[in-house]
Amino acid sequence: MTSVQLDDRVLALARELRDDMQTFLNEYRFGMREIETKLEILRDDFEHQHAYNPIEHLSSRVKSVDSIIAKIERKAITPTFPAIRASITDIAGVRVTCSFVSDAYRLFELLCGQDDVRILEVEDYIASPKANGYKSLHAVVEVPVFLPRGRVHVPVEVQFRTIAMDFWASLEHKIYYKYDKRVPQHLLDELRDAAHTAADLDKKMERLHREIRGTDEAETSTPAPAPREITGGGATHIA
Repeated sequence: MTSVQLDDRVLALARELRDDMQTFLNEYRFGMREIETKLEILRDDFEHQHAYNPIEHLSSRVKSVDSIIAKIERKAITPTFPAIRASITDIAGVRVTCSFVSDAYRLFELLCGQDDVRILEVEDYIASPKANGYKSLHAVVEVPVFLPRGRVHVPVEVQFRTIAMDFWASLEHKIYYKYDKRVPQHLLDELRDAAHTAADLDKKMERLHREIRGTDEAETSTPAPAPREITGGGATHIA
């Protein structure tokens, strides 16, 4: 075999791997869009029916190939698409930022209560914050995506948090990035204090919100579904 023929085979294999990876990631992009659309519909219907918007901001992302490879190496995952799909559940992610904690739980219930959404995992860091003060409700859900080649079920990680939680998490990320994860202890202590302050702010703002709208109006303007037990991260919460 000549070097030219070998080069052609290598290039052909590289193109095939690239196309396979693109197809693989597209499934996650489409699953992410499905979740975004469901949340946008919930938001728009709330605004129309109740003159109230429980979602302040929606953002989404699909992990880069480099991030996926780094996680494969870190978790010693077999580098095949089925193994990656089974072991990495946050390739596609949607973040839902709300004004109030009650809205985070309400949106979780409304999204996960839909017939075609299946809960795979829940980590309730609002009820049981991480040691560093991090608070957010994480849910890995599976949603069907209908493609010309058939239906595929795609996992998507959805994070629900308040504006205060999101601000804290953004600052924490910047600090850890600046210090390459070796953050001085005094900054870690201040971050924990800031997390407590953010939690107190969430409680105060929710009380004000209910007082302004009136207890009866607050309970009927954004009706919550029937309570359902959710578990995760060693915590149990009745939404």
